[in-house]
Amino acid sequence: MNLAIAPPAGRDAFRRAGWPLPVMGGGAGADDASAVAAAVAAGGGAAPDPDPAGQSAGSRASRTRRQRGYAWEDSLAKRISAVPGWTAFRLGSPSIGLPDVLAVRSRGRSMMVIEAKSGTGSSLSVPADQVKRCVKWTRILDAYGDRRAVLAFKFLSKRRVGTDSYKGRQLREFYKVWDAGRRPAECVCTYDGRTYLRGASRRRRDVDLDDCTMPFGAPAVKT
Repeated sequence: MNLAIAPPAGRDAFRRAGWPLPVMGGGAGADDASAVAAAVAAGGGAAPDPDPAGQSAGSRASRTRRQRGYAWEDSLAKRISAVPGWTAFRLGSPSIGLPDVLAVRSRGRSMMVIEAKSGTGSSLSVPADQVKRCVKWTRILDAYGDRRAVLAFKFLSKRRVGTDSYKGRQLREFYKVWDAGRRPAECVCTYDGRTYLRGASRRRRDVDLDDCTMPFGAPAVKT
């Protein structure tokens, strides 16, 4: 059986993260996008931070937000992978330039690079550099004809009121396709599904991003 080491993009990511280089079977060439996906994903996601004694309230809140993010990414990867023909990987390594989730469908030559955000607020945002990262990976994996950069927003079934109080609400999920021809900018999604861009000056500019039909069929949202 021919063996191929992870392509350059995957090798660099593994070296920076301190992971061992994976070896893939089946003669996957360096130009095979599915091989790139498997190589990068084999490193796995970042583990949640430990919970040292004596954490400040701010540290605990930050840790809780990270754990919510991990759970949302993991849920997306599992839901997509449960659909026949699709395989998804939770990468979870923003420090080395990887998106949150990579999903591929070999038969239809389709792929999605997903940045996932979840929270209890009335709006969620994806920073400009993370939007840019998603677009970059859709260009790297150019063997796929249908390539999408997807921003996945999950509003939890409780809304934060004040510092540490919450109020029940409907859980909502929105999946927005970023137009690769648009200049990357911070993208904000509101609880009612509206999106707008926010520049360095914090100036708001409304933008109508297309909804992405997910393989698992996202639930209908009443607005």
